[in-house]
Amino acid sequence: MIKNGATSLMVRLLLHLPRPAPSPTYRRRHRHLLTLPQLRASPSVPAAASSAAMSTAAAQAVADQKRALRSEVRRALRALSPEQRASEDQAIQNTILNSTWFKESKQICAYISCAQLREVDTSKILAEVLSPNSEHGHAKDLYVPRVEDKNRNMRMLKITSMDDLVKNSMNILEPSSLDGSGNAREEVLSASSPVDLLLLPGQAFDRTGRRLGRGGGYYDTFLMRYQELAKEKGWDQPLLVALSYSVQILEEGIIPVNSTDVPIDALVSSSGIIPISPAALARI
Repeated sequence: MIKNGATSLMVRLLLHLPRPAPSPTYRRRHRHLLTLPQLRASPSVPAAASSAAMSTAAAQAVADQKRALRSEVRRALRALSPEQRASEDQAIQNTILNSTWFKESKQICAYISCAQLREVDTSKILAEVLSPNSEHGHAKDLYVPRVEDKNRNMRMLKITSMDDLVKNSMNILEPSSLDGSGNAREEVLSASSPVDLLLLPGQAFDRTGRRLGRGGGYYDTFLMRYQELAKEKGWDQPLLVALSYSVQILEEGIIPVNSTDVPIDALVSSSGIIPISPAALARI
């Protein structure tokens, strides 16, 4: 387990946030957690209505906590100097490229890093995967995200070159829906082979596997769909590995979660790899 106490303490002091109550999907309990609103049912109010009101209040409390936490982590990321970011980018990418679990992966989904969003750089990883003369293991198929609408619909499309990418309305690179011959690109949900590895972005993470996204729900929705597909086909689940700057790794219990938040298997920072799930411990 990688120790990052100083960084975690710095972020904890920055945030001044109460610890949120854990999701029902997490069994570990913490002292000093934020108590979510408790609503008492009036004798005239049906139990089902009271339960629904409590559920709505709890969900809103989690959403509010996530929003505040994102704001504070963005502030911490802005405070990172360009030199520090570049140093961590290089260390993280080198760790992944030199790992056995990356070299052995044949089907990979990976995000295309965006400097404006202060995401950990993936350009070196993508270039190596797409290189015909790659020295990092087996030949690999690469799928990258394309956002289709504002309703959490995101597809992972296969690319063979960085020239397959175009800027969307948000000035973020993503694959064009058609290839150079005018044919629809292969979607990973329609691929005949399972994905071995998924490299994920995020706003914040902890060492128990909690991941805080940007609030759109695109990755969680896609991950749940793919995990269900893999289960139906009898495939092994892909290894979910998040890339994180040091200031994005928070103390356990700070990140609020709900039933739609998909936990990660492992975390890679400039300090190295943090395996979390049994699957990661077996492969990493």
